[in-house]
Amino acid sequence: MTHWKNGTYFGTLVVFDDPMTVGKVLPVAGVEPAERAQGFYFYDKLESYTSWFGFSIVFNSTAHKGTLNLVGADLMDDKTQDLSVVGGTGDFFMARGIATLCLDASKGTVYFRLQMDIKLYECYV
Repeated sequence: MTHWKNGTYFGTLVVFDDPMTVGKVLPVAGVEPAERAQGFYFYDKLESYTSWFGFSIVFNSTAHKGTLNLVGADLMDDKTQDLSVVGGTGDFFMARGIATLCLDASKGTVYFRLQMDIKLYECYV
């Protein structure tokens, strides 16, 4: 990753495909999780760490099938960040709402875990 002299990663794009879990329990080895977060973020400010997210939560379980699509700025200095739920497919067709993210754990710049609270205000089933 490119690290600027001022200590930011401005312009760096990160693509992810991560399992999602309930609580802080790690996924069981060899078992595909019912949900995954798939998308990207990029660092978009020269003065400090901030990023912009665009990703889908992909559901593949007996309870839910489909996606929720989220976008928005992650102002990393704030305790919580709100991302917009801008759509969805399957059980979440045309969903609208807010996803509030909170940093749950981190190890420097190589690992972080987010806690997510999603409130849907509109969803056609």
